[in-house]
Amino acid sequence: MRPEAQPPAPASAGPDRSERFPAAGWSDDGVLGGRLRLLQPRRGHRFGHDAVLLAAATPGAAGEHAVELGAGVGAAGLALARRVPGLRTTLVEIDPDLAAAAAENAARNGLADRVAALRLDVAAPASAWASAGLPAGSADRVLANPPFNDSKTRSASPDPERRRAHVAGAALLDTWIAAAARLLRPGGTLSLIWPADGLAEVLERIAGRFGSVALLPVHGKAGQPAIRVLVRATRDGRAPLVLWPGLVLNDAAGRPAAEAEAVLRAGEALPLAGA
Repeated sequence: MRPEAQPPAPASAGPDRSERFPAAGWSDDGVLGGRLRLLQPRRGHRFGHDAVLLAAATPGAAGEHAVELGAGVGAAGLALARRVPGLRTTLVEIDPDLAAAAAENAARNGLADRVAALRLDVAAPASAWASAGLPAGSADRVLANPPFNDSKTRSASPDPERRRAHVAGAALLDTWIAAAARLLRPGGTLSLIWPADGLAEVLERIAGRFGSVALLPVHGKAGQPAIRVLVRATRDGRAPLVLWPGLVLNDAAGRPAAEAEAVLRAGEALPLAGA
């Protein structure tokens, strides 16, 4: 990924919503049991449970500033803002159409007064971030669902937008973690969601920048190995690692588990969102 050629600027949905987001290309979907209504493209990268789980695992308080990296249409950042009144949130996204949709989604959900969307490459230099109003140490919370399918070991989608959102290698993960470390004040937290089989890679790359790591596995079905892991790490933290009991999305019969439904539909927070 290369830095943006143009100076970063706040994203805008433009004057004509129907022209920018035609029904043929965009869907209007409910999140958190309808607590949020989000525009998203019908083709390419579409948000799912990962975004809601990430938001539920992210701490926050009124008066703090959270930054979502690679926000897409803003599902995770907006879910966090909906859960935490008074939290200021910046949605950072490289794709101009998705960044515009994130801005539109903030407005249509009544959150534009404290949620802004910004078109910016996560890999942009520190000077570009500072010019965009995000200098070093300006965030209390960073949350991210980085691209995670290593192109060397997993098949890539033929769709270019989906491929950009999902295919990455170790170097890109390191870039995202470095950006989070720069943005966060000492004591600020980074929240990530990542495939469970790549946990060792994440722990290796946050070492030296973050500590006080807390982990929460996510199981697709009862009795099966975890498919995702939620990670919360503290900038310059020193507390020992904590492993929380796993979250099970579906019971052995495939029915949605009550604990998962409380998070995905009712908007409840996960233990990682605590102090």
